Amino acid sequence: MKRVEGTADVKLIECVSPAKNKWRIRWDIQEHEDGSADYMEAEFLNGRPSDEVVKALIMDWYNQKVDETILKGFSYEGVQVWLSRENQFNYKAAYDLAVQTGGQNLPVTFKLGADDEPYYRTFETVSDLQDFYVKAMKHIQDALSEGWKKKDALDLALYEAG
Repeated sequence: MKRVEGTADVKLIECVSPAKNKWRIRWDIQEHEDGSADYMEAEFLNGRPSDEVVKALIMDWYNQKVDETILKGFSYEGVQVWLSRENQFNYKAAYDLAVQTGGQNLPVTFKLGADDEPYYRTFETVSDLQDFYVKAMKHIQDALSEGWKKKDALDLALYEAG
């Protein structure tokens, strides 16, 4: 699967070589002002893919995009925050302990930014840590919600023509 350029009125499913029974599936069509578009495309060499295959392919792609957005799409105080599962756990543990102990575990320092440009942020108060944690959790929830909307909007009936 790859992102390709074409026209906005591209077919979502198309037999591109009847002799070879080669099919292409397209989704995530992004239209541009000049009438062109780019979209994701996957090729199938052994005949027309079933609805289940089309759905699984597109859903898996959306899930990967959501995971990528969660992992790399959050910044705090202008610095990118890597929200790996391990980091999410560490942030939650530090926040929960701060709330439970009235901040006795503070200050706590987290390494933000990229490995080649680390930024060390020390949280001195529960409210500072809460601001960071709540914003990180909102970012995750927003990414999940956006992914759910896109997956819910998938209409397999549009892939029946072709």
